[in-house]
Amino acid sequence: MQSQKGDPEAFRALVSRYERPLMYYLIRFTSNPEHASDVLQEIWLTVFRKIRNLRAPEAFRVWLYQIAHDKIVTLIQRETRKEVILEAFKSESPQVEFHEDPSFENVEQVHWALGSLSPEHREALTLRYMSGLSLEEMAEALRCQLGTVKSRLHYAKLAMRKLLEEQMHG
Repeated sequence: MQSQKGDPEAFRALVSRYERPLMYYLIRFTSNPEHASDVLQEIWLTVFRKIRNLRAPEAFRVWLYQIAHDKIVTLIQRETRKEVILEAFKSESPQVEFHEDPSFENVEQVHWALGSLSPEHREALTLRYMSGLSLEEMAEALRCQLGTVKSRLHYAKLAMRKLLEEQMHG
């Protein structure tokens, strides 16, 4: 396969041949053409970077759709995580009550606040609510005590709430 040897024309030919069917595939999973277009670009970047490692060129099409599947699943998970984290903050913690407050339902605000937290707090919230790890699994992954995980999670929720309330009232 010429594109594996770095032939730009061969790579352009692959893009021309598969771009339209890939876009159709992606749009079936998301109603947002911009998201589909972004994912399509990510797919071609991945293909460009990894095509030299493809051992069976005859399996290119299957390999391409595996990449597309992985990328679209990642997009869907990202979108779902935003919703899940909002629900989790409202219902998970007995120490921190999240009231029916519009600021906690604004995904952009939550995303901003999450990005503003310390790395330890962001990691705790991400592992718990976005990756769905149990407290015990978190302790193993972080190589720390269960009590440390509980403490980090508690203070991360408090910090998140404070940031969201400040943003709403400030």
